[in-house]
Formats: sequence, structure tokens, C-alpha cells
Amino acid sequence: MLPEFEFGDEVRIIRNVRNDGTYPGLSTGALLVRRGSTGFVMNVGTFLQDQLIYTVNFLALNKIVGCREEELIGIDEPWIPSQFESREKVKSRITLTVRGEVRVVPGMEGEILKVFRDENDGVLYHVIFHDQVLQVPEASLAAVHVYKDEESVYA
Repeated sequence: MLPEFEFGDEVRIIRNVRNDGTYPGLSTGALLVRRGSTGFVMNVGTFLQDQLIYTVNFLALNKIVGCREEELIGIDEPWIPSQFESREKVKSRITLTVRGEVRVVPGMEGEILKVFRDENDGVLYHVIFHDQVLQVPEASLAAVHVYKDEESVYA
């Protein structure tokens, strides 16, 4: 198991990281680092002998956080920001149809299953509404919850 990143590499985090209870001074669930933030690798270790954990210094946030390899990309890799991420609750802003049949009405809640950032038409999502999965453009969705954390307020 060889690390993808080394000491001093600049990286970008691709998922929101919240306190799992191990970060001192903040409550469990508090936002530590917002996706898209950049930092520098300080150390590489392992967890349970099968996961690489990178100690990353997010200088702009004045935070040092442990990140799994799958949460990081190199600073030179393409990054397209998205408003939502997997497992977030959203609601439809518009009526969604499949072959002319209404499947989702405005305000219906769903959950993001997957984010597609590299699409030509902008960011797209696989969203499950009740028992059906639809591919939905970002502009057609709204947040169900507005998260309030120490450093930011975002919808």
C-alpha cells in the first residue's frame, strides 16, 4: 500500500469533513473542512492497517485534519465545485418528467446518490426520490437543510 501523496504535496479535499468526535474543541458533527479547500500533506499513516490517513494542514482554515486518500486529489487535478454531495437531502425546484410522465413535483425531497462533476452540461446528480433514481441538473435542486457552522453558512 503505497501513498499517492507525500510530505509537502498540496492537495484538495473533495468531500466535506465533519468532526467524528476526535477533533478537540468542536462538537461531533461540526464542519471541519469544506470540500474544495486546499492544504499541505504533513504526514502519512495507516488506520486498521488497510487505510492510508494523511495529516493535512489547511493553512487558510488554521486546521490540521486527518483525511482518507479517497477524500483527496492533487492540486493540479481538475476540480469542478458542486453545491451538493452524496447523501445530502435535496428537494426539486421543478417538475421532473420521464417520457412525458410526471415523476417528481416541485418540493419533493430526495437524496443525492452520486455527483457527476465532469459533465459537459454542468454538474449533474443521481437523486433518489422515493423509489426512483433520476439524473438531475444542479439548477433543478435546492437544499433541504441549511448548515450553520463556525466558519460558514451555506445552503
